[in-house]
Amino acid sequence: PVVSRMKGSGLPLCLISAVFYLFWTPSARLKTLHLGSCMITASLRAIQSGFSEIQDRQPKDEIIDLRILRKTQPLQDTNPAGQCCLLCRILRLYLDRVFKNYQTPDHRILQKISGLANSFLTIKKDLWLCYAHMTCPCGEEAMEKYSQLMSHFKELQPQAAVVKALGGLDILLSWMEEMD
Repeated sequence: PVVSRMKGSGLPLCLISAVFYLFWTPSARLKTLHLGSCMITASLRAIQSGFSEIQDRQPKDEIIDLRILRKTQPLQDTNPAGQCCLLCRILRLYLDRVFKNYQTPDHRILQKISGLANSFLTIKKDLWLCYAHMTCPCGEEAMEKYSQLMSHFKELQPQAAVVKALGGLDILLSWMEEMD
């Protein structure tokens, strides 16, 4: 009898609330990245938020004389046509070598790493579509910059390289933020 008196379910209200939450939550806002003739959208604030939590709990990087990603180059100096290719390859590095091999007993950090990996995978999928439509060329400049980055990564022991790369994620996110 009580159920029959209910006029409707709360589903429409829940859907409206969910849509409102998605549009008004800062971490859900999307940013359009302009990478030469390739344009994609990404939730950089959500990535930055996840990274901030990891950064606060990450072990201190003891190797200060070597940087995998640098604030001044090679990312910022990349021509717009090569940015798509370079970003795609850097995301692959993070997905295949950094996130996959990061070791910590902290379950919460592993969840954040998984969230970052999922975000990077989504961006990489969109970049791959640009590549498939030939709007993401891999020219000599982009490949040379990626080779430099990889040579720095390979100079370190595997776990030290993973920690260093994760610590430099703020540089990558800043570079991505500038792509507009």
